[in-house]
Amino acid sequence: MTQKQANLILATVSMAWGTSYIFMKLGVDAIPPLTIVALRCGFAFIILAALFHKKIIKVEAKVLKYSAIMGALLCGIFIGLVYGVKYTNASTAGFLASTTVILVPILQMFMTRKLPSKKIIYGMIIVLAGLGLLTIKDDFSISIGSLYCLVAALLYAIHIIVTNQFVKEVDALQLAIFQLGFAALYATIGTFIFETPVLPHGMIDWIAILGLAFICSAYGFVMQPIAQKYTTPESVGFLFSLEPVFTAIFAFILLNENMGGQGYLGTLLILTGVLIANTTFKKQMILEEMKE
Repeated sequence: MTQKQANLILATVSMAWGTSYIFMKLGVDAIPPLTIVALRCGFAFIILAALFHKKIIKVEAKVLKYSAIMGALLCGIFIGLVYGVKYTNASTAGFLASTTVILVPILQMFMTRKLPSKKIIYGMIIVLAGLGLLTIKDDFSISIGSLYCLVAALLYAIHIIVTNQFVKEVDALQLAIFQLGFAALYATIGTFIFETPVLPHGMIDWIAILGLAFICSAYGFVMQPIAQKYTTPESVGFLFSLEPVFTAIFAFILLNENMGGQGYLGTLLILTGVLIANTTFKKQMILEEMKE
């Protein structure tokens, strides 16, 4: 695989993840949030387990233990995003979730007690300004949907840091597949405790669930690690930073969403800050891995 081909695949992965907010928006009015997560992760786990059954037939206890931890985080991420999309628009949710790349170095700063690079600090400041424009209303209140999305972004930052440690000890593909299984299990238990379990009824509901499962989860989890080996961290960071842009485009075309002047300015600042911090952060991650 050439770098050009890898970048093209990663662009489609970013586009696929960008559609996830559209699918969630389509399904959240008819299907309870925990049920959406259970069905999404459940279908994704089934299709991946079927495709890679030879790879996962023999699994170590450590893989299951790590997958259980990552599955809990993943379940929390998806629940936060579904509730976020329920109470705000898809475009806003996509840009708020992209702040993960700012939160990761902040968490690492507390863990290592080392300040991040100047570019990451500049990126954080720009993102914070964008967050203010995007989330604070005229009466200076913050929408509950925005808070859910930010919580999801924080959990995803923790997920990234945890994953970076776990993949050094166990098989990455097994880890990716089984975490979906555990996320589905946790969400299913939550569905029976806190919700009334339902299955999708109309075609739109099924499109939403199957799109989340096959396009956003199964396709993304498989193609990302494969293509990422053949390109540079700078390219990966840039392409994944385009995810909320794809979300905004799809939301504008399919859902007729309009965030207004202040909203678009906020998203522009967030995207700028994320792009500045993302490339630097990816470089730091690669250097750390080389040292180890």
